[in-house]
Amino acid sequence: MAAKGSGTRSKRSRRPLQPVQEPRSEPPLSRERIVATAVELLDAQGRDGLTMRRLADRLGSGVMSLYWHVDNKEDVFDLALDLALEYRGPPGTAEPQGWRGEVFHMLEDWRASMLRHPWSASLLPRRALGPNILGRLELLSKTLSAAGVADADLNAAIWSLWNYVMGATITRANFDLSDDDKAAAQQRLTRLSERYPTIERSRLLLDNDWDGAFRKGLDFLLDGLAPR
Repeated sequence: MAAKGSGTRSKRSRRPLQPVQEPRSEPPLSRERIVATAVELLDAQGRDGLTMRRLADRLGSGVMSLYWHVDNKEDVFDLALDLALEYRGPPGTAEPQGWRGEVFHMLEDWRASMLRHPWSASLLPRRALGPNILGRLELLSKTLSAAGVADADLNAAIWSLWNYVMGATITRANFDLSDDDKAAAQQRLTRLSERYPTIERSRLLLDNDWDGAFRKGLDFLLDGLAPR
């Protein structure tokens, strides 16, 4: 029996050794990492999907550890929104396009950022707008002022452009009819063409050129702001 046992041990000893798995280490917890992860969570699950528990789980951390870096969930919302709407300016190689070109780039970038992060529109305006958003508004105001928009008209101009971008973004994000649904709606308009002749003729419900409509509408607004 002893010899048999010895043979068994000998065979086991010839098995290749398995490498020792080192425990996976997470990057250190920081305010920047918390906010970036919050943006990822909001992108995946929307505004209602962000809780401090889910955020901590994603970070591999305890909930209480988060409060060393952020005040509360509202603080996380403020910081995540400001990160999502950061404006880096036009590419360094871009040719100067005058004030209209600068405004176009700023507002197209704003719209594109909100479409990438659909939850962001529901968080504007916040009680505490962050430096990225305030910096964007300051740059827009400065550009319009330098273009000749009078100080007395500046606030109305800013709010008009704000409302335009917000409305265009929310409509685009929520207008999710399928091609079949849109075709059916257009067919209904055709049957009712005596009542709605203009929008039936323009085929309004089949228009998918969201980007083109945004740019043309912005042109209309800027025509009204152009110095006379």
